[in-house]
Amino acid sequence: MIRRILVALSGTPFSPVAIQHAVDLAQRHAASITGVTVTDLARLASVGPVPMGAGAAAHELADHRIQITEERVKEQIDQFEAACSEADVRHRVVCETGDPMQELANLWRTHDFTVFGLRGLFEYGVVHNPDAALTNLIKAGVRPILAAPRTFRPIRRAFIAYNGSIESAKAMKRFVQSQLWPIEQVRIACFEYDESKARSLVDEAAGYCRDHDLDTETAVIETEPRDTLVTEAEAWGADVIVLGSTSRARLLQQVLGDTVLQTIRTSNTALFLSQ
Repeated sequence: MIRRILVALSGTPFSPVAIQHAVDLAQRHAASITGVTVTDLARLASVGPVPMGAGAAAHELADHRIQITEERVKEQIDQFEAACSEADVRHRVVCETGDPMQELANLWRTHDFTVFGLRGLFEYGVVHNPDAALTNLIKAGVRPILAAPRTFRPIRRAFIAYNGSIESAKAMKRFVQSQLWPIEQVRIACFEYDESKARSLVDEAAGYCRDHDLDTETAVIETEPRDTLVTEAEAWGADVIVLGSTSRARLLQQVLGDTVLQTIRTSNTALFLSQ
């Protein structure tokens, strides 16, 4: 059960889909949404090395960045409020300044679920650091998360990466028990293990999902997940990929590897992260 959803109004091309997913969830669960904007004034003011005598120009550039950001924050808020009002969803807006990760972590404490764009966070077309956003949020302890891709599609088919670890089991159980979406089919995939061990793991996990009335199939994939996880999920037609994580992003960084992180950042499939 979720009653309070936090959505990052990030100013990236992924923001409209994040808002759409948040509104969809709010309608399904009679939840309210908090839209949050965060202006990182320190990043906006940092224009790099300034040659002697160019201080005034650097100051003007910083002021220009802040002005653009303020305009685009307002655009994001207007878009969010229009979407919520049209769907008759309770909502509020929180505008913060400071460290985006810390501000999100602070707000997460009193919310059930967080939605944000798959790549980029609070950029507003001014500064860009998309590679760090996902892992930094995980490290900050913000979970569970739905990382929304650029294109919206209803979540009906879930691809669950399962290796028998506590982290992957927690993610699977959190996803199944939350009943966030009307899931029509689940595929549980195990990578790397020998056939007999992997089959035992996915069969056990499938039994759990079926006991929760989910149409579930299994797959044993004899490759490393960093090479094929996302391509397998997309080939199957997944609407969401379910992964476990720890506060140190251990599952993502050590088990899945940097290759899969990069693939996820460039994929068009939503990502459900839990711990």
